[in-house]
Parts: sequence; C-alpha cells; structure tokens
Amino acid sequence: MVDSQYVLPNDVGLALLDCSEAFRLLLRGERLYAHYLSRACWYGGLVVLLQTSPEAPAIYVLLSRLFRAQDPDQLGELARSTGLTDQEYQAFLVYAAGVFSNMGNYKSFGDTKFVPNLPKDKLRRLIWQSQAFQEQPEEMKLLWDRCGELMFSLDPQQRQLGLREKGTTTYFSGNCCLEDAQLAQKFLDSQNISAYNTRLFKEKDKAGQTCYEVRLASVLGTDAPVDHELAPKLRSFEFEGCTFRVTRGDYAPLLERVVENLQRTKAHAANTNQEHMLEHYIRSFTQGSIAAHKEGSRCWIRDKGPIVESYIGFIESYRDPYGSRGEFEGFVAVVNKAMSAKFARLVESAEQLLLELPWPRAFEKDTFLTPDFTSLDVLTFAGSGIPAGINIPNYDDIRQTEGFKNVSLGNVLSVAYATQKDKLTFLAEEDKDLYIKWKGPSFEVQVGLHELLGHGSGKLFVQEEKGTCNFDREAVINPETGELIQSWYRGGETWDSKFSTIASSYEECRAECVGLYLCLNKDVLRIFELEGEDAEDVIYINWLNMVRAGLLGLEFYTPETGTWRQAHMQARFVILRVLLEAGEGLVSLQHTTGADGKPDALITLNRNKILPVGKPAIERFLRRLQVLKSTADVAGGRALYGGFSAVTDEGPERFLSLRDTVLLRKEARKMFVQANTRLEGEDVTLVQYEGTAAGLIRSFSERFPEDAELLERHLLELSDADSHFWASRG
Repeated sequence: MVDSQYVLPNDVGLALLDCSEAFRLLLRGERLYAHYLSRACWYGGLVVLLQTSPEAPAIYVLLSRLFRAQDPDQLGELARSTGLTDQEYQAFLVYAAGVFSNMGNYKSFGDTKFVPNLPKDKLRRLIWQSQAFQEQPEEMKLLWDRCGELMFSLDPQQRQLGLREKGTTTYFSGNCCLEDAQLAQKFLDSQNISAYNTRLFKEKDKAGQTCYEVRLASVLGTDAPVDHELAPKLRSFEFEGCTFRVTRGDYAPLLERVVENLQRTKAHAANTNQEHMLEHYIRSFTQGSIAAHKEGSRCWIRDKGPIVESYIGFIESYRDPYGSRGEFEGFVAVVNKAMSAKFARLVESAEQLLLELPWPRAFEKDTFLTPDFTSLDVLTFAGSGIPAGINIPNYDDIRQTEGFKNVSLGNVLSVAYATQKDKLTFLAEEDKDLYIKWKGPSFEVQVGLHELLGHGSGKLFVQEEKGTCNFDREAVINPETGELIQSWYRGGETWDSKFSTIASSYEECRAECVGLYLCLNKDVLRIFELEGEDAEDVIYINWLNMVRAGLLGLEFYTPETGTWRQAHMQARFVILRVLLEAGEGLVSLQHTTGADGKPDALITLNRNKILPVGKPAIERFLRRLQVLKSTADVAGGRALYGGFSAVTDEGPERFLSLRDTVLLRKEARKMFVQANTRLEGEDVTLVQYEGTAAGLIRSFSERFPEDAELLERHLLELSDADSHFWASRG
C-alpha cells in the first residue's frame, strides 16, 4: 500500500467551473477576445510541465495519446477486459485528471508527488492493449520506458519539489544546491536581470571551471536579433570565480503559439490599453524581456473595469525552491458585477482603513494607488492550480509607485469552499453548523482584505543606485527599537531576491494577518452587508477558519527535510502559533480519540477573547512583520518567521504527533473541470464538461484539436534536450 499522501483518492472532489451565464452575456467581440486569450493561456500552460519534473512532459504525452485514441468510457471497457477492477481503473482516471489539473505529477498545492494508485504491471498491460499502442507501438513503448519507473517512484528525493537532496525541480539542473541558487541570485542582481522567466543549469567546462547557464524563456534564440534592452545581457560574464552565460529560447515552440494567439487577440481588444498591453506581452515572450512584461503590466493596471479580465506570464514564485522564478500562468475571466460592487466600496474605504494598520505612517506607501478590485467568473485558468484571489503584478517597483489590481475568483470560491458537515474535521460539534453557514461569506471578506489591504499595503524602503532614497534617513524611526532605521533595499534588490526562500510564505502571512485584523472593523463588514449578530458570527468563523487552517497546514510540512511545501499553509500555521502563544484561553488545541478509535484532535476558539486577546496579539505580530519587511531585515525576518514555523513534538501541542493525525484525516483538494471555447463561423461557443475525472480528461483531449500531436512532439523534444541535466545528480 502506498502512503495515502502520495495518491489521489478515488472519491477526490471534482467540480465543473461553471461560467456559462457570464459567457452568455458577452458580446461577440468580447467572446472572440476571450477565446484567443484563452488559447494563448492554454498553450502557455504547457510550459508548467517543463517547470515541474523531468518526467512530467512524457507522462502528459503518454496520457494525452491514450485518451485521444480512446474516450475514457471506451478505455474503461478495455481495462475491465484486461483484468483491472473498477476501483483500479477509477484510480487511473483520477491520476490522469490530477496530471492534467496540476500540469504535472506534483500537487500544485503542497508540492508533493502523486503516483497512480494501482499496480504498475496492470497499468502497463492496459497501455499495451490500448488503441494508441496498436497505432504507434514503438512510440508508446518509448514513452513508457521514459516515464513508467519515475511515474511510480517514491524515492525520498522524488517525493516533493526541492533542491538537490531535498527534492526534485526543473527550475535548476539536478546538480544545483542552495549555494548555487544564492550565487546565481547575486549574479542576477549585479546585472539587474530578473529571475522570473529564467532557469539555471550548472556544468563544468573542459578546464573544470564551474559554468552556469541562465536561460531566459523566449520564442527567439540567443543568435536572433536582440532588442537594445537585452543586447548587453546575452553574453558570458565572469562572476566570483565562475562563468555565467545568459542565453534565451527556453520553451520557444510553446511560447510561439502563445504569441500567435496574442496577435489574434489584438484585433478584438476593447481599447488602446488592451492593445498596448498585448503588444508588450508579445515582445516579452518573443524577446525574453521582463521589462516588456512590466510595461504590459502597467497598461493592464490602467485598463480599469474591463468586461473580460486577464493576466498572463511568468507570475508566481511559490514552486521555485529558492523563491524567485515564476511559474507560467494565464487566466481569462468575466466580471461579476454584483459582487464587484461590494469590492468597489471596499476600495473606496481603503485609504481610511490603511490608517488603522498597526505601523507608523512612514511605513505605508506615500500615496494609495486606487486599484481595480473585481469579482470574476473564471473562464480559463492555465497553470498548475487555481487560487481563490489574486493581487498582481508581483513587481515591487510597479506596486509601490504605480499600483496593482485585485481579483476575487467568485466561481472558484463557491465550489472550493462548499463544505459537507461529515467531512469537517477538528471542530467542536456546536461550531459545525455555524461554520458551514458562514464559511463562504467570511472567506469573501478575508479574500477581499487579504488581497486589497494585505498585499496592497506597506512600503519598502529603497535606496536607488544613484543614492536617492524613497524615505528620510534622518527621520524614520523603527517602532520596534525606537531608533532610526538601520537597513533598507539597495538598487536592484527586491523583496523576493532578499528574502528568497521565505518571501512567499512571509508575505502571505502578513496579508492573512491584515485580513484577521481588519475584519474586526464593523465598517468593513457593513460593506459586505453584514451587521449585528451576522457580523459577529462572520468574525468568529473567519478567525476559527484561520486557526483550523493552521492545524490543517501540518499536512504540508516535511519532517525529513524540515521544510514547508506550501506558502499559504505555512503562513496559517504561523498564525495559529501566534494565537496559541497569546494564551489566556484564546485558542485551545487538544489531542483526542475519534469515534472510530483512531487519533483525533479538537481546536477551539473562545469568541469572547478575540478582541481583548487575539487582536493585540495579531497587532504586535503584524507590526513586526511589516517593519522587518520594510527595512529589508532578512536576519530578523528569518529568525521571527523561522521560529514560529518550527514544528516539534514538544508539549503541550506536540505538533509532529498532530501532523500524523492531520494526515490520517485529511481531505484531498478539489479539482476543477474547465470549459473549452470553440470558433464556429464568426462567433465562439462554450463547451462544458461533466464534473468528473472523465470530464476533466475529455476537456484536455479536446483542448488542442488542430495541433495536439505537434505540441506533444515539441514537449518531448524540449524535455529530451535537457534530460542530461537530471540524468545524474552528481
């Protein structure tokens, strides 16, 4: 039996991400704009396979060929005739759906590997009997030889994403360790090169000197015409005794499809901001230029209140073990006007609410740049997973001085947070009905505050290369020490590059704390049409949900390596620790025995202590987080955050033992079945699928009707070209 944390259960939640009503209300031009943008996103999403594991592209191609040749129902009949039980075939369908949904064989939320929950010889027998094998026996055999072993392997190094002995990653060659990542970051900072669209490959030259290739993602190769911005950077550099060679052309054939569809999208843009945005994105993906993507992001920020909203590029750095390389992501969504009206009212109150955050005015941005904040129904979300809310762009310099946008993904929220009472773990019986009733509304409030006033707040103190500062060095006092601030960011340094491995989780924790702190404000709750007892219940459930999430977060901690695999869940565990440390009976956590006789746990929150005990605790912690972030105090930030992130078996909580209980009773994360758009004449139709593993597989089988075989060939060629970087980890 495989450890349950490495398989997806047969009863994993699958749900249709319904956007039919929102899509129906679009005008023809808007539908065409959404269609071509969606195509660009789906093509780009395939890049994630190459960013995840060495075997992910081959697994994807193997599954893609199987199900293009035979529908899941047809393959199921064959499976039964070759000796698979219904449970085993369902396990295979769930595995395939998981690979398509996560764009690889590692969970997007948690970064652990998942393997097929059936015997390897039975799966091999099914493949050998399949229609795809009958049509292309040599190719299918080669595919199996490439990925069959790795598909099932749970070698310790392959159980999670990480660097060198701590896991698997294809952001770095297999021989890179943390020291290589740190040296590369120093080099990138020295040349003002962003890591977002790069990968790092390490080799020795003939003389035995260490050489690093920094490869940029782009359609064009290194030898093609280069624009003036990149020209000085595409060459070799000597840096601290090593050679760094900056090249480009990573993922070229996939990004070429992205660019072709962005070109087609331009004809249906609603305004010049959208046209210019698309032009900059095209240049970015063609040339490999993050500067161009930043220009596109500036145009995107200026495109206020579009009917069809989108963002695309190398965005989130959660899955880079070092924390600075972006995973490809692209979404297209339609505005939900009713919910967006509430968020607009929150934006109107934002400047006043920022004054309530527990740090001095000097630690807040000089001016609040009023963002768009909309609730969206997702049509397309390509990448490794779908969040509930987003605050972008992630470029510090743009967020500080030009602004950002917030989006809450309404149809994701409504599916992801629907809860069944019998699956509610670790809560007292008397809390469960209230939790089910108010979890959705409380999460809406938390997402709104987290994205707008969490990620949207706080200033970074920066000294530019010319010496000018965005703060007064003779006047700004550190509220923690009472003295002038002693540290800040210097030219070229960013939040991600300075705080690296803890940056993502630390920032999520800061944003979650802002949400907890400001949800106590009755004016905020009135914006969401919550008053009186309802408002009190929403506060209670929001805080209760956070402490429960902190306990559930233990699933995402790996004791063998002492690392956290998911930024948000680490953040919630840290908050649980802060609230437990506050004492006075605010939060209690007990080891219990369940009705089934197995270990269980109970977490309770004293709602009468939230204001007198909880609020001051979060206030103190949030101020410390912000001060350390603002002042680029990496040592202080690591000490604080690392301390609260530590998982030990010391009493009274005994968190390591609780982790076993959490794993015993965990519920798998839901997967979303997304629609396809299809050109019919001069209009676009929406094709939706049933919310099952088979439905999710069908959606992918029909996603690339014209060029699936060509894309599969590109994926295998790209994977082959770099396979030697992971053949040996020496």
